[in-house]
Amino acid sequence: MLLKKSGSLVVVLLLTGSGVLVQAGWSVAHSPGTVCALQGASVVLPCTYTYPSPYQVMKTIWFGVFNKQETNLESLSEYSGHWTYIGNRMNNCSLRITDLKNSYALEYRFRFETDISGGQFTGKPGVQLLVTDLQVMVNPDTVTEGQSVILTCSTTCTLTGSPAFIWYRDGSPLPFTNQSHLFTASREDRGNYTCAVKGYEHLPSSAVILSVTYGPKDTSLSVSPSGEILEGSSVTLTCSSDANPPVQRYTWYKNNRALASWTGSGLNHAITNIVSEDSGQYYCEARNQNGAENSSAVTIDVQYAPKNTSISVSPSGEIMAGSSVTLTCSSDANPPVQRYTWFKNNRAVASWTGSGLNHTITNIVSEDSGQYYCETRNQHGTQNSSAAVTIDVQFAPKDTSVSVSPSGEIVEGRSVNLTCSSDAKPPVQRYTWFKKNDTGVWQAGSGQSLNFSNFRSWNRGQYYCEAQNRHGAQNSTGLTVSYAAVANYKHDLAYIITGTCALAALLIVIVLAVCRRCHSVKEAKLNTEILQDAACAVYANVPGRTASTAPPGKTVPGKEEAEHSNVQRPHSQDQEEVQYASVQKPAPPGEEDVQYASIRFSRSGAAPRSTVPASEAVIYSTVAKGNT
Repeated sequence: MLLKKSGSLVVVLLLTGSGVLVQAGWSVAHSPGTVCALQGASVVLPCTYTYPSPYQVMKTIWFGVFNKQETNLESLSEYSGHWTYIGNRMNNCSLRITDLKNSYALEYRFRFETDISGGQFTGKPGVQLLVTDLQVMVNPDTVTEGQSVILTCSTTCTLTGSPAFIWYRDGSPLPFTNQSHLFTASREDRGNYTCAVKGYEHLPSSAVILSVTYGPKDTSLSVSPSGEILEGSSVTLTCSSDANPPVQRYTWYKNNRALASWTGSGLNHAITNIVSEDSGQYYCEARNQNGAENSSAVTIDVQYAPKNTSISVSPSGEIMAGSSVTLTCSSDANPPVQRYTWFKNNRAVASWTGSGLNHTITNIVSEDSGQYYCETRNQHGTQNSSAAVTIDVQFAPKDTSVSVSPSGEIVEGRSVNLTCSSDAKPPVQRYTWFKKNDTGVWQAGSGQSLNFSNFRSWNRGQYYCEAQNRHGAQNSTGLTVSYAAVANYKHDLAYIITGTCALAALLIVIVLAVCRRCHSVKEAKLNTEILQDAACAVYANVPGRTASTAPPGKTVPGKEEAEHSNVQRPHSQDQEEVQYASVQKPAPPGEEDVQYASIRFSRSGAAPRSTVPASEAVIYSTVAKGNT
């Protein structure tokens, strides 16, 4: 056997029977010859070796090649505790290195020595160890939403074994495992990216930021405080939006109209001392250089106690008895009025409490007249209507009646008063009196009272009145006024004296006429004056029952007789006579005339058929005496 040493390689040639040298079985093999591993990781440098039998391996050595010089790893302090020979003395010569550092990136060689002097073998070339870290590459690192982005987990060498990669965004794993990933960016893709090698997740790369710009997203509006908003309180509106770059302008809207004073005023706005007019639907618009977005609308419902409470009546104008009337109570309240209470003349009408804003009075009567107001109530307070409404039920006269004073039978000559009473709205505007007896009905007077200052027998009868206003009229029931036949001697004496005086006056006329025919004018005149003084002279307003006159159409005899004398008898024998007499005496020559005219005796048995009250019979007498 021939041993040939060439460098560190011991080549064993065997001489066969044919005289040919063959290589003996000495070798060191590294597969792969280059290993790429992560900084901080552990790596195994695979190694196998062979040697011929019957040699025995006595020693194994790993060297690091520094500047082409082999250095035993055992002599390097920085490797202490970081490398381990995991082979054996048979055929495995693998080496494990832990906590890789960049300085460990060297060529490593293995040598073994046998029990034969000079029997050693070193594997050349050795295995090349490369150490790399991980870096994330983002291209481009700032994109607008919708643009393409490629992510790459970069290494300085190709990791041995083609391991899987793990990607993280903001610490959360992503669903792809390629070393490079191409995608279309959205706002959700913005963040910090890292990568790692599966199995070495504890050795991630440093983080790289991907910036994705986009218009406002998820724009919303909130109100503080939440819940009920009472009038007079303060409210803050807040507009929130996700945008990159951040929102540059906020515009506020109420009921779809921009509020100019709030445009661009920021994401918050406070309304102090809020009022009902601030109620409405609000939303905001957020805008940056990439676009704009509106929030959903939020309703601000300002709540308050009832106000502007008022009451109205329908129909308006005059309210007639028997008609229907609706009272309406109106009020501005939020929430709406929950209870209405109605009052009449400052007293609650229990049947109307809580019955609603409308109440209808059907077939209204005068007792419903009065002043009405309403009270409105909700959970925040109460308010009465600003002014009471007066209901004035109008109606035609009713309950019309007649009363008499004094009552009972009326004694002739006394004063009697009839009064007409009636309930009406507006009050009675006209009273009319009627008298009814066996001969018929006729108008007896007007005014609320009918007065008889000297009641006579012909005034007796049944009386009733008619009361009238602009809505109608009503008659009373009849009231019978009775006559008491009691003697009145003073009254009868006046009739006797009156009759006597009337007869005396006629005698004077006759005597005067005879005297003037038979005697001188002066004597006749003297006798006339004497007779005048003795016979009552002139009577005025004296009633008379009877009269004695010459027959109708006859004149008094004599030269200087009366120019006119007329006696008219009454139409009925049971009525008192009515006489009309006109007497005229011519004056003597050279003297003034003396005239007696219009002596009338009225009928006393029947009332006149005119509107003048039938109170008393009156004698009218007119006397004119010339100057002497």
